[in-house]
Amino acid sequence: MPAVSAPDVLAAHGWDDAWAAQFAPYAAQGLVPGRVVRVDRGHCDVLTAGGTIRADTAFVTPHDPLRVVCTGDWAAVDPDGDPRFVRTCLPRRTAFVRSTSSKRSEGQILAANVDNAIIAVSLAVELDLGRIERFLALAWESGAQPVVVLTKADLVPDEAGLGHLLHDVRITAPGVPVLAVSSMTGDGMAGIAAMVSGGTSVLLGVSGAGKSTLANALVGADVMAVQESREVDGKGRHTTTTRNLLTLPGGGVLIDTPGLRGVGLWDAGSGVGQVFAEIEEIAAECRFQDCAHESEPGCAVRAAVDDGALPERRLESYRKLLRENQRIVAKTDARVRAEIRRDWRRKHAEGRASAEAKRGRLR
Repeated sequence: MPAVSAPDVLAAHGWDDAWAAQFAPYAAQGLVPGRVVRVDRGHCDVLTAGGTIRADTAFVTPHDPLRVVCTGDWAAVDPDGDPRFVRTCLPRRTAFVRSTSSKRSEGQILAANVDNAIIAVSLAVELDLGRIERFLALAWESGAQPVVVLTKADLVPDEAGLGHLLHDVRITAPGVPVLAVSSMTGDGMAGIAAMVSGGTSVLLGVSGAGKSTLANALVGADVMAVQESREVDGKGRHTTTTRNLLTLPGGGVLIDTPGLRGVGLWDAGSGVGQVFAEIEEIAAECRFQDCAHESEPGCAVRAAVDDGALPERRLESYRKLLRENQRIVAKTDARVRAEIRRDWRRKHAEGRASAEAKRGRLR
């Protein structure tokens, strides 16, 4: 097999003419481009045309959690520096961001410059449709194409049961490819391999979802360690501890990520809207433009729930994610905080008026 040339190495990892044009000013400074394939405690591995080098990330705005070097970034590196530093990262085309688990108003970037966001969901445990919707909102907001992959399909005892699970998830994920796969038997793997070839994909999910096993199957080698899930609840330990960029044999690259305990929204208003596109479409028929879809007269959304056309669970999940996202945005946006206060005062006044009217009727 002929050796892969240096330029082809970068092209295989997503480098194109548009990236090259953006990098031109840094090339004039003697810097070289490279893709960040791993980040670990202030250092990162950067794949360049001349090979993979270890670089320090401290030069790139460490105080801003959304601007730190991330797996998937395209970086400008001084190859002869001692120590070697990432001097800058090119502006990201897409970025998968969640809120941190802390109470601070910070986001955490999980992967950059991603084309496909693969949401791995284990069929070894009961489906959590609300969690799938949460992942989908972040995926749509990132700018990537979401894909839901139901792993461990071999554990579902019959085809009818698998069909029902696929149906439930497809209703939950309108406009999103939903695939059932088994890394053990190989069923469904050809479909997901074809879907992720030629671009950059990120693999997301909770611990025990089978991400590392799926990554190994897609790569065609045991590149990621795998641990068994607990039989009592199907949960797994954090096998993957860093975000790693892996080369796929059919073309393209895959970023494997650690299992996520929490999936908090981060300024994902448009992403929530895309997940619940059918609700927003129905809401356009409501009598009032600011309808809360609760007890307002002429509410088309409530009518759809009453008619059985819209599941009550979908509406409740939609409200929950909108409220959560509004709280996150309000931490850094005074205008949104003011809107929340006005809405709270309005509801408080309506509740007080309703209570007084009720007391009047009882006299």
